[in-house]
Amino acid sequence: MDYRKEYEKWLESDYFNAATTQELLAIKDDDKEIEDRFYRNLAFGTAGMRGKLGAGTNRINVYMIRRATKGLADYILQKGGKERGVVIAYDSRHFSDVFALETAKTLAACGIKAYLFTSLRPVPVLSYAVRHLRTIAGVAVTASHNPKEYNGYKVYWEDGAQAVDEIADEIVTSVNAIEDYDSIVVMDEAEAIEKGRLVYIDKEVDDAYMADIKTLSTSKDLPKDFRIIYTPVHGSGNVPVRRILNELGFSDVCVVKAQVEPDGDFPTVKAPNPEDPAVFNLAIEYAKEKDAQIILGTDPDCDRLGLLVPDGKGGYIRLNGNQIGALMFDYILKAKAGNLPKKGVLVKSIVTGDTTKQMAKKHGIKTYDVLTGFKYVGEMIEKMTGTDETFLFGFEESYGYLTGTFARDKDAVVASMLACEMAAYYKKIGKSIYEGLIDIYEEYGYYADGQLAVELDGIEGLDKIGRIMQAFRAEGFPVMPKLAVTEKIDYLSQTAEYPVTGEKADTGLRVSDVLKSVYDDLSWITVRPSGTEPKIKIYVSARDKSMAAAEAKMQKMMDIMKSAMAQIS
Repeated sequence: MDYRKEYEKWLESDYFNAATTQELLAIKDDDKEIEDRFYRNLAFGTAGMRGKLGAGTNRINVYMIRRATKGLADYILQKGGKERGVVIAYDSRHFSDVFALETAKTLAACGIKAYLFTSLRPVPVLSYAVRHLRTIAGVAVTASHNPKEYNGYKVYWEDGAQAVDEIADEIVTSVNAIEDYDSIVVMDEAEAIEKGRLVYIDKEVDDAYMADIKTLSTSKDLPKDFRIIYTPVHGSGNVPVRRILNELGFSDVCVVKAQVEPDGDFPTVKAPNPEDPAVFNLAIEYAKEKDAQIILGTDPDCDRLGLLVPDGKGGYIRLNGNQIGALMFDYILKAKAGNLPKKGVLVKSIVTGDTTKQMAKKHGIKTYDVLTGFKYVGEMIEKMTGTDETFLFGFEESYGYLTGTFARDKDAVVASMLACEMAAYYKKIGKSIYEGLIDIYEEYGYYADGQLAVELDGIEGLDKIGRIMQAFRAEGFPVMPKLAVTEKIDYLSQTAEYPVTGEKADTGLRVSDVLKSVYDDLSWITVRPSGTEPKIKIYVSARDKSMAAAEAKMQKMMDIMKSAMAQIS
């Protein structure tokens, strides 16, 4: 799109408010900033539409929210879903409540009923509410774990999962058909309520959600007399996480006071991401003071869970997403011992570690590998509905976990319950959680997992990401010492090649710009552009006979990949 033309259009239109005009006038001499704000419309990625707050088509603002909602509404009307309505939730980010109400008022103007939560709610509650209220769709206003400058707009479909590619693409087409912002009508809040097109919801959905979660609990005979430290990191998890733990009998939950209140500035952290060790600095101090057995932390929309456990030396170890997933799945298998379903299923992403896959194989459980983005886990659960397969656990290495099928997105409320029950189990058998992890490694091999995300902003950044993927696709990854490639997967061409036999196979997954190489010791490397941020990501999983050996191998592989990427001009 012509960014200058679009910029002038925004300046000249009476539709945009004075604050927007002033913000844009302030950058009139900064062509690069104008280009960055207007060179494209924000697109739906692996987790919807996400961007920096501000004026422009490449920013999140009231006008982009209205445009996205009008496009969604037009699509819903095409699908005959007008009468079923849309449920809307939001988190603690700046303008989340404003954007949520604008979404509701835009839907109301299109004749579609909006169910809007009265206050902030986690993403998994939104996913649950879509199914509980039987709406045609859902919208969550959130930028998940991104820095404070961001907000976003996630669209969920009737199964409670984020809209998968085919649906999202049609919604985007519908959105892109809207050329004039002043053609978008917004209904007054009072009028929408009077006409029954805006309905506020809260307690009934919350209570139903909690009741269903408790059916997943296995902690009846487990000890609960241990201390838990929890931080919601200024987000939406505080009320539901503490409620479920309290109702299950985990009464000794200490919350990090400096991080308990919802705050879009996230003043105690650089970014509210449980993957960042610094997020837990305050929690660790508090845990040492209180002699806690476990530390939990959730991100602003409470779909990701970070977990720290005692190291036996007076400190705490931050577990990575693969380790948490392995521990949780192992606990589920133990809790269901003797009562596993005949056709149980594990679902994980293609960039997630393989320890759980080996566990599943040992117990006769099928593993489905899906593309990155939890919507594909949700989609797989929906595909199992009505079949003889039973979903047991789904997760991503980026701290997203789910058991049960009430929600269809990663659920840090459920994961918090699972983590505490797991801690109770290890207390009962006289072991620490970390000792349990070592037991898993001893049985299935030691894995060291690393990830590097290189941020490349703007048009130049997108071009560089494209060149990197093109070079790796044409030439392959660099040679790894003492490792032989057993499988090369290109998810863009949907093909897997096996160099030893010369055979080829179809991935069975959608087209995605991802490359992966698997080696003869079960180590692997994956490279992909981020679907939600201007980044390219390298994932390395190294397997060996000890953690020290695995970590050394992982670092060597990562260094080789970084060097190769840096040399691509």
